[in-house]
Amino acid sequence: MKSKQMKFVRAARVASAVAAAAVLAACGSTGSKVEATNVAHGAPAEKVEVRFPEPGSAWLKGGAFVDVEQLRRIGRGMTKNQVRGLISHPHFGEGLFGPTEWDYLFNFRTGKGDEFVTCQYKVVFKEGVSDQFYWREPACADYLKPKVAEVVRVPAATPERFQLGADALFAFDKSGPGDILPEGRRQLDELAAKLKGAYKRLDSITIVGHTDRLGSEAYNQRLSMARAATVRDYLAARGLPQGALRAHGVGEAQPVAQCADSLPRAALIACLQPNRRVELEVRGER
Repeated sequence: MKSKQMKFVRAARVASAVAAAAVLAACGSTGSKVEATNVAHGAPAEKVEVRFPEPGSAWLKGGAFVDVEQLRRIGRGMTKNQVRGLISHPHFGEGLFGPTEWDYLFNFRTGKGDEFVTCQYKVVFKEGVSDQFYWREPACADYLKPKVAEVVRVPAATPERFQLGADALFAFDKSGPGDILPEGRRQLDELAAKLKGAYKRLDSITIVGHTDRLGSEAYNQRLSMARAATVRDYLAARGLPQGALRAHGVGEAQPVAQCADSLPRAALIACLQPNRRVELEVRGER
């Protein structure tokens, strides 16, 4: 009897492994192949077939407005942490450590009002460092080229920076417009009034959301991005130029406080409070 039970268990395990392999194979076959050229500096210019996932399968629906200056700094030989520090987590479900390819959906403004285009971007890692870079549409690479105005403009003054505590801005573990606390609304109203009064022209207002390390990396990334986007929309509603506002989330990747895991839960949450924040970098003419 025991022998039959063991055989049944082994058969069930084999069937489970086969099913898992089939699922993984199906996941790896999604998307479509296109001809693309490696845009890494110094890389061969030949076209190769590259598979891009379907845009609708991204967890970050609609893509994100990327900081072009940060994207320009991406190059060969960078670790995953270095890539993530510049352009954040990948936008599809490939994971962080095992996969050798990260895929993104980036939005770029066309310069015609609020119009923008969405582009798919792929980073390929080799032996643990970035090696190849592809755009699904070749024309998307043009959005990284400096505009004439950027080349001839006098260097901007040192940007002004602000930091707001996420605990004062939002209800715990929340990120929507209805989750902004009264103190958070007061701080954002004061900030909007200050910027409108201090600047003749606002060129860019970059909003970056941060979380502590409690919870999964993927969850914290989504939470930080959602909070930054809510702050962006709130400031736009208070009269700041929508075209200058950009929101990014870096999750738990840039902590300012380190705390021991041995602390009691309440003490650990309090110790990590400085990491839960929203930072703003403002550029313009005062």
